[in-house]
Amino acid sequence: MSGVAEVIVQPVPLQRLDTLLTPDRIDRLEAYVAAARRLLEGRVVWNVNSTARGGGVAEMLHTLVAYAAGTGVDIRWLVVGGEPEFFAVTKRIHNRLHGVPGDAGRLDATARATYDATLARQREEVVARVQPRDVVLLHDPQTAGLARALRERGALVVWRCHVGLDEHNEWTREAWGFLRELVEPAQACIFSRESFAPDWVDRRWLRVIPPSLDPFSPKNTDLDPGEVEALVHREGLVVEGAPLPTDRRAVLQVSRWDRLKDMAGVLDAFAEHLDELPPDVHLVLAGPATDGVADDPEAAAVLAECREQWHSLPAQVRDRSHLVCVPMDDLDDNARVVNALQRWSTVVVQKSLAEGFGLTVTEPMWKGRPVVASAVGGIRDQVEDGVSGVLLDDPRDGAALVAALSGLLGDADRRREMGRAAHLRVRDHYLADRHLIQYAELFAQLVGET
Repeated sequence: MSGVAEVIVQPVPLQRLDTLLTPDRIDRLEAYVAAARRLLEGRVVWNVNSTARGGGVAEMLHTLVAYAAGTGVDIRWLVVGGEPEFFAVTKRIHNRLHGVPGDAGRLDATARATYDATLARQREEVVARVQPRDVVLLHDPQTAGLARALRERGALVVWRCHVGLDEHNEWTREAWGFLRELVEPAQACIFSRESFAPDWVDRRWLRVIPPSLDPFSPKNTDLDPGEVEALVHREGLVVEGAPLPTDRRAVLQVSRWDRLKDMAGVLDAFAEHLDELPPDVHLVLAGPATDGVADDPEAAAVLAECREQWHSLPAQVRDRSHLVCVPMDDLDDNARVVNALQRWSTVVVQKSLAEGFGLTVTEPMWKGRPVVASAVGGIRDQVEDGVSGVLLDDPRDGAALVAALSGLLGDADRRREMGRAAHLRVRDHYLADRHLIQYAELFAQLVGET
């Protein structure tokens, strides 16, 4: 998709959350919703990003747009597409915001010309839809170049960055240098952690708003054991390895096929330290079918590398490891399969080398699964080490990963206690009521300035 498309999301009543919230949280949410309806009357809230499917941003938007629409706020979602050359540039920016070079390309005048040319084709249509006084949330580098034109249109513009690195280096500085003149016209910026923001972002208009999940979405809703088994053992999911076992325990990582998620590192650690794990434990690495994520041009290459790596392993490792691709042609079905895999697993891993915020950490925590994850980025906020999960100080340390897994796999009581604490951590901090209230507070400040 290379043009502009609107994503239609059905409204969902916020009251669906009431069974999970305390009376005080319900009252607070209702007060903010009433104020937001008055504040935004006659205005449209627009979300603009680069894909409606695949990855945490699209999943989050499906949830937040549905709940916001359910309050009576006029909220809409646009997707701006692009050619492969555009997404090659934005993937380069994505990687460098995480502190790594990614491909060998440069963020130079040629890259800027490619970026600008794509958004120039989308800008007129986006601006024509937005009216003065509307509120526009631009998500991630792919849409930053729309900020100036939308400000000139008279809209209130917020740029939301979902990625970042706590400690900046030459690669982050290069990426922020590319983005600065694109982002600066926005009146406010949102990050998942304050440390992700470069120094030039005006701290008066910097907001820290971590993502949230929807417990009632197909990705997180309760599933009965029979449905879990049927979804996990469906034919066609496994692309390398034997069918998933029916009578063994599983260690699972679910991620996009992105080098920063380090699927290859998980497979290496499993192979090198196989003898340190109980003999009934299998490894499952699961990601989306690579033809279903439009804005990630590296996904197919990363999956191919993992498949080649798997074929190079000794037979005893291949017998206990499985690569899974979850189809993307039906998003609800995709979500149910991921849900089932997380519920079926014994322990969930997220061995990211960098992570803005890990929804693939929050999801299994909600399901009461113990998580072993890298102590990077937003994961540091999500997991209380030793209480609601285990954090790895060095995300590249495969021996430490396996030691943490071995300890959990050998202690059922600890797994249950950690899973219970993980569920409560998500309930208390990462549901949509907190997320929507933080947006409402920001919108009130923006409207109050105009």
